[in-house]
Amino acid sequence: MGTTEELLAELAGLRRRVIRAEGVLAIQDLKARYAELVDQRFSKGQIVDADTLTMVADRAAGLFTTDGVWDGGPGLGRAIGREAIAARLREPTVAYARHFFLNPRIVIHEETATGRWEVLSPCRMPDGTSYWMTGYEDDEYVYHGDTWLHRSMKLTTVFMAPVQAGWTESSVFR
Repeated sequence: MGTTEELLAELAGLRRRVIRAEGVLAIQDLKARYAELVDQRFSKGQIVDADTLTMVADRAAGLFTTDGVWDGGPGLGRAIGREAIAARLREPTVAYARHFFLNPRIVIHEETATGRWEVLSPCRMPDGTSYWMTGYEDDEYVYHGDTWLHRSMKLTTVFMAPVQAGWTESSVFR
């Protein structure tokens, strides 16, 4: 058994570790909710109706700070602020996509955090051409109130490879 000071220092260290671990888990959940929402813009291989698209885009934008930055790179553009992010997400550039965020590397800095996620996304363009897209997203997060939010998200596309068979079979869409 240590001194009171040693026990207090150990308790403080354990508290910091718990806060970091809970932050990592909360950010992983935040990214999963974002992926789920942006994928809800599509159903059965098509863009959903305008009302659903608006609702989903607004909810996805709500996962950002009020001055958050969504940066899709040169191909997808950039939006600043929740309203602009929602407007951008209401205009999909693809006819279908699924987002898989993999291999998270998240670092908690008390009430801010950074993260890098590998991205894998099967997608189909409006002309019917299907692709595998891969890249990574560099994110910044902030702990706001009792939840983590995106402060910024920047996509870097590494490659898009065409898929010969495509994502056109009705059996692949739910």
